Amino acid sequence: MASTMPGVSPNPETLIAHVPGLRRYARLLVGDVHRADDLVQDTLERACRALERWPETSRQRAWLLSVMHNLFVDQVRARRPLDGAAPLDDALEATLPSRADAARSVQLRIDIERGLMQLPLAQREVLLLVCVADCAYDEAATILGVPVGTVMSRLSRARAQLRIELDEPPGAAPRLHRVK
Repeated sequence: MASTMPGVSPNPETLIAHVPGLRRYARLLVGDVHRADDLVQDTLERACRALERWPETSRQRAWLLSVMHNLFVDQVRARRPLDGAAPLDDALEATLPSRADAARSVQLRIDIERGLMQLPLAQREVLLLVCVADCAYDEAATILGVPVGTVMSRLSRARAQLRIELDEPPGAAPRLHRVK
């Protein structure tokens, strides 16, 4: 039987609270709902097999995102070149008051999805961790296994490239912006 450390919660039911965030990150990362759900399932299976290594409750989200990142990198390496990405079906849903607003929102979602998939993988990962998974820069650096400065430069390049993809003027405030 695996030994537990103080502050460690080796109960797989604690994973439930992390599933929505894992699904959101995975769907935007891989660009395909079915592949994303498979990635989330693989992540949860690996986490359940590694109960003795679960971190303290406050670090579980970062640990799970690290597990997911490593699985995704393994999948990318095994499947070069990447399959064509299917559009996301529900990652950016919103209730809008009018048809015109709904049409603009749908077009923006499509543009953002297309722009995300055009980014180099390293930049897309950082952007999604910081802006979607709400990770701090140091947390994203730990998950990706890179220095914080690398996270910051990749994030800056990803935002600049998305501005180009979305045809925003260079001085415009970015639509995806979060400072940690």
